[in-house]
Amino acid sequence: MTGFVERSWASRDGLRLHARDYAGASGDCRLPVLCLHGLTRNSRDFEELAPRLAQGGRRVIVPDTRGRGLSQWDPDPENYAPKVYARDVLALMDGLGIARAVFIGTSMGGLITMTLAALRSRAIAAAVLNDVGPEVGQAGLDRILSYAGKSVEIRTWQDAADYIRSINAVAFPEYGAEDWDVFARRTFREKDGKPVLDYDPAIAIPMMKGQVKNRSLIASLLFRRLARRRPTLLVRGALSDLNPDAVAERMMKAAPSMQVAVVPGVGHAPTLSEPVAAKAIDDFLASVP
Repeated sequence: MTGFVERSWASRDGLRLHARDYAGASGDCRLPVLCLHGLTRNSRDFEELAPRLAQGGRRVIVPDTRGRGLSQWDPDPENYAPKVYARDVLALMDGLGIARAVFIGTSMGGLITMTLAALRSRAIAAAVLNDVGPEVGQAGLDRILSYAGKSVEIRTWQDAADYIRSINAVAFPEYGAEDWDVFARRTFREKDGKPVLDYDPAIAIPMMKGQVKNRSLIASLLFRRLARRRPTLLVRGALSDLNPDAVAERMMKAAPSMQVAVVPGVGHAPTLSEPVAAKAIDDFLASVP
């Protein structure tokens, strides 16, 4: 995928991190968008959304969180945590001279966005939370823990597609062979002629130690700080096991002004290229400077 410039920056603790920078068709007259991916994902997850938003007039920055994609792996797994990720994002913004932005956060990216609301609230002009909130469904959390950081023997791209289907079929029941191939090529990279998972297996260590809870008072406070103070859109899959109906209903009660879009036939997490998700994001951004 073309249309972006490769950026790199240094974290506070000296890691070399990477981001894709898509120039907005209208220059700098509108607030930029920062897209933050999920736990085992990387910047390629936004290779459809980012250029579309850029063509619509906004600069779009898509970082690889530390330990993923082209960003350096952290020698200390304890640093694989939302607060550290959020500080990395702030360092990126400072380096690019971005004071405020619209944030689109998928899963873990949404948790990072909520954390940013506590660290530097003024940096977030508006937020899109993709299938995530201050609490998560235990079934979804258990499913992610069943594969995140686990070794897998992959020899071919067909093996990679089959593996991706095995752990995500519940979320995308209508996907076909071509869809799974695209999904695999966003999850794996080629090394020595074979596909390998494009993340540090150690990212799952904090979760396996029980440091990630399905519900916490702090997360609830962070969500309220985010969603009650600025325009917020929740995009969620109708089949989601991480942001199920009951959780979404509690989020709406906590933040009555939050907009909600439900993507039919999809679980965790929508790719944001689905027509319902794309229209919801376009309509939401139309009301943001």
